[in-house]
Amino acid sequence: MENSGGITASLQGRYASALYDLASEKGSVPAVEADLEKLGEAILGSGDLAALIRNPQVSREAAAKAMDGVAGVLGLGDLTRNFLGVLAGNRRLAALPDVVRAFAAIAAAARGEATAEVTSAHPLDEAQLAALSAKLQAREGKTVKIKATVDPEILGGLVVRIGSTQIDSSIRTRLNSLAQAMKA
Repeated sequence: MENSGGITASLQGRYASALYDLASEKGSVPAVEADLEKLGEAILGSGDLAALIRNPQVSREAAAKAMDGVAGVLGLGDLTRNFLGVLAGNRRLAALPDVVRAFAAIAAAARGEATAEVTSAHPLDEAQLAALSAKLQAREGKTVKIKATVDPEILGGLVVRIGSTQIDSSIRTRLNSLAQAMKA
């Protein structure tokens, strides 16, 4: 399988790639992707879970039991549960957020999609998202899935990140550039 950007070069990428290969063999890529998305949201939403996966003092067995409990609460499938057990057993739970992102990138690349992380100062409505998606698809030459976030500190404009490319048209960046130009 060909992965752009050298995703599989990193440790997290190798774990994500191995999980993708297993999920692909079993025909369960969409289910595993949904499981990992739930898990990623749970990590972001729970300080306790985020602390657990990063705590080196938690034993392998305790981490595996805790992650199995989390998997049960979230209703994750067997393949994802087993994968979490492997990560816990190898003391790699701290890499889980990066594995989730790498898996999503691998799955999207296999479908011929790209994911654009779009940050705006105010929430974008459906029409704005559709127009942005159309422009990004024309630019990239493939389907673009948009993950929108709001950050009032950019003041206005957009920051768009697709893979390693960033397009920053935020007012904050323009003001900072102007301030630097005035100093020179």
